[in-house]
Amino acid sequence: MTKKRKHQEDFQKVKLRVGKKKPKLENATDTTFRTKAIQIPEQLKEDGVLPTQNRKLNIKDLLSQMHHYSPGVKHNALLGLKDLLSQYPFVIDAHLSNIISEVAAVFTDKDSGVRGAAVHLLQFLASKIRAEQIAPFFPLVSAHLSSAMTHISEGIQEDSLKVLDVLLEAYPALLTDRSSILLKNFVELISHQQLSKRLKSREKLSWMLSVNPNRRVTSQQWRLNVLTRLKKFLQAVVDGSSEIEDEGLQEQKDSPHSVRNPVCISWKVHANNQQHIQLFENGGLRPKINSSFRLRSLASVMDSAEKGLSSAENLKGFIEIIIPLLIECWIEASPAQSAPILGNLLESESQQLMQQVLSIIHLLWKLTKRHDETYKMELWLRMNYLVDFKHHFMRHFPYSLQETVKHKKKDSCKGNKYCMTPSNSVDHLLLNLTLCDIMVSLASTSTLQMDSSWLDMIRKFVTDTLQDGSKLNSKQVNRLLGVTWRLMQIQQNKVATEPLIKAVYTLYQQRNLLFPVRTLLLKFFSRVYQKEDLRTQRIRSRSKVLSRWLAGLPQQLALLGLRNPELSNQLIDIIHSAASRSNKELLQSLQATAARIYDPLDGTLVLLPAEAQRRLVQLVYFLPCLPASLLACLSRCCIMGRMSSELAATLIGILHMRSSFAGWKCQVQDNSVNDVDYFSFLFSTLIGFSREELTSLQGIRGKPHISQTQLSPVRLYLTDLDQFLHHWAVTEMICHSLSTVPSQSQCFDILQTGICKYLVGLVVIPDSTAGSVLCAINKLLDQACILSENLHKFLASCCYSLLYFLLTLDKEDAEHVQKRDMLWGSCISALALLPRLLRLMLQSLQVSRICREELPVVAQLLRLLMQHGQLRSHMITNEFLVQQIIKDIMTLKSGEVQEQWLTDLHYCFNIYLASHPQGPGPVNAVY
Repeated sequence: MTKKRKHQEDFQKVKLRVGKKKPKLENATDTTFRTKAIQIPEQLKEDGVLPTQNRKLNIKDLLSQMHHYSPGVKHNALLGLKDLLSQYPFVIDAHLSNIISEVAAVFTDKDSGVRGAAVHLLQFLASKIRAEQIAPFFPLVSAHLSSAMTHISEGIQEDSLKVLDVLLEAYPALLTDRSSILLKNFVELISHQQLSKRLKSREKLSWMLSVNPNRRVTSQQWRLNVLTRLKKFLQAVVDGSSEIEDEGLQEQKDSPHSVRNPVCISWKVHANNQQHIQLFENGGLRPKINSSFRLRSLASVMDSAEKGLSSAENLKGFIEIIIPLLIECWIEASPAQSAPILGNLLESESQQLMQQVLSIIHLLWKLTKRHDETYKMELWLRMNYLVDFKHHFMRHFPYSLQETVKHKKKDSCKGNKYCMTPSNSVDHLLLNLTLCDIMVSLASTSTLQMDSSWLDMIRKFVTDTLQDGSKLNSKQVNRLLGVTWRLMQIQQNKVATEPLIKAVYTLYQQRNLLFPVRTLLLKFFSRVYQKEDLRTQRIRSRSKVLSRWLAGLPQQLALLGLRNPELSNQLIDIIHSAASRSNKELLQSLQATAARIYDPLDGTLVLLPAEAQRRLVQLVYFLPCLPASLLACLSRCCIMGRMSSELAATLIGILHMRSSFAGWKCQVQDNSVNDVDYFSFLFSTLIGFSREELTSLQGIRGKPHISQTQLSPVRLYLTDLDQFLHHWAVTEMICHSLSTVPSQSQCFDILQTGICKYLVGLVVIPDSTAGSVLCAINKLLDQACILSENLHKFLASCCYSLLYFLLTLDKEDAEHVQKRDMLWGSCISALALLPRLLRLMLQSLQVSRICREELPVVAQLLRLLMQHGQLRSHMITNEFLVQQIIKDIMTLKSGEVQEQWLTDLHYCFNIYLASHPQGPGPVNAVY
């Protein structure tokens, strides 16, 4: 009873009474509080509002729909992505990782519409994303591509080729870095592995072509599609390797016209020890290192599987797999599998498949040439594949294309559903030329007798194609010339090479050839000539066709003119190369055509750009003879301003080196430059104007072209600034050449005779000509030279006319102000060297004959002459003349207010002349 009572005490029941409130529980919730809404406007706001497309979906919404189970939703999401990214391209950079991963994931989608939209979006993205941007994400893209190429679904495999096209077009370098995986995928697309029956063990598996009847296209068409992409992929591998050259002639390493970066050397700066030229032992575009030690490259650290085709082992392994498959494809498409009436005629689809087979083999052959052991690789290729190639490839050579034409019922061919007609297209030539290129690469001089049968077939085909090659394009000609060069290297005797050179020359002689074709032919002939020149020591063994080609180059250059500057540059380079080797035929032709090339009006020299002009000027050095007529043309080219003054100076220097005054220790070539003709060239260039031009200037009167004064019979024709500066630069080089003549007195007499004969007596003389004559006189004058009276008077008149022009020159005339220093220096130097010249000029200052406006100019001239240090002693000697001139000026200005210029003149006379102890008396006696 006690325990029960205690239990009831622990759990006592509260008795509720009527009318009393119910007591609150201990855990009751107090509900007397109030609540209010809290508004935070910025709480859910993001950093920026994402742009949306027309369906109001942003980038995150569209990417999330890519995981939807419905193909329609994914298809619309891809279309929306393209629409959004085209309107807002900046979204690509912000969400590049997500976009790439989501788009690549649908490469293997089951729905064809989704895959097609993904390909279109990828093509759009490829035009917006650079290679360096997508490079971090490209392994993911490559993995999805490999998954699509090896997918069990035929449709996904077919669409994977479209993805491959986009990536090859946009990112070839990134794609070829994973060549080891993708090449295996290509093989699996057209074949499957099978245990070889010849091998009892399972160590090696062979591959054989597979046939899938479930595809939408035929097996041959499917292989053509795959091989086309494989060829593009291998082409990207070849292009990505810097050590592999282009096709045909361009793959020769020692091409004379390969692009190089020359070292710019200024010999004047180098002679003054202001430019250092560092020479390297193994320099050049392709240095040859003869050391037996080599540094390990980063490529050697990688696994052979990661190297791809850059490893010789991997390349051999891929060749062993793909070549048998390509031969099987060739056998299926070869004419032997067609109707017997076709012979070696091919249908279009078969021709395309065979072309891809040969192109792939050709690219593989090019890849083998980049390895160090190229000779061993060629021997391995010949030993393993020459027999099969001869049996299958050369069996029906050469191949031609056959068109399949469906005729109407009323046609004459009623009995046949199809009738074969020869095609006018020349596409089949590329097939034959690629085959020739592959086969000749397997031949050599040592195997000539064993390979003579099929080499004769190739030689005959090449010769016939060249002789009738008017419709050839540049790609075909490039491959054709490459085969021709290889044939000439295999059999180097003149009997075999002369017909090939003659066939190429037949193609070269045809008119209206395309520029790329003409360029390839020029490169071929140039290379053949250089190779023959190195090998041949006797003239008898030279090719007559090659000599005829060289002899025609100068005439072609003259006829070409400005129609094709690039072709003209190539002709100039070849002519320069042959002329430097003293080729007799070319030099004779160049001599005969020189007058047309160097014509000052419409010759090649004045029409082409500066770099081509420089090469043409250099050719003057190699001319056998420089007659007077050619020197006259060269003189006009120098002074007409159609080539730079630096180039004109170079031409003058070359002619000086060809003259008898160059100081050669050995005997100079006889009759190269006649002394009389050489001096005529120098004088004509010094004058700067022809006789006809000087005659036409005599009729010009008045400003702004003429500067004249009443105290000088010589009027100045004011030349343009560009013409003046060009003439002045040429004059400096002429003066330098004249100063190198051993007998300076005789040289001065020749110059004096020319001036008196052609310039003295003229009323109008160009300012540049007057300055140039004074400059030459200053350069050649010495104590042994005697000037005639006529020359003294002419020079005095020129000096005053030039000084008057400079003193009356308007400061705002910027064009003529730049002439001041050069002309003033020439006049002062001449007056300082020839005291009689200064006296004659002072005697001509008869102020009584001039107008009052010219008096301040005469006064300013006298003041400047007195102030000049070089002339002060001569002015003191002629003090009486100066006093007389000042007296005449005072007489004319008597009774007038004395102006400032007259005060300055008095001051200078008192300072420099009147105060001199040798003076006759004070200046006050004059006034």
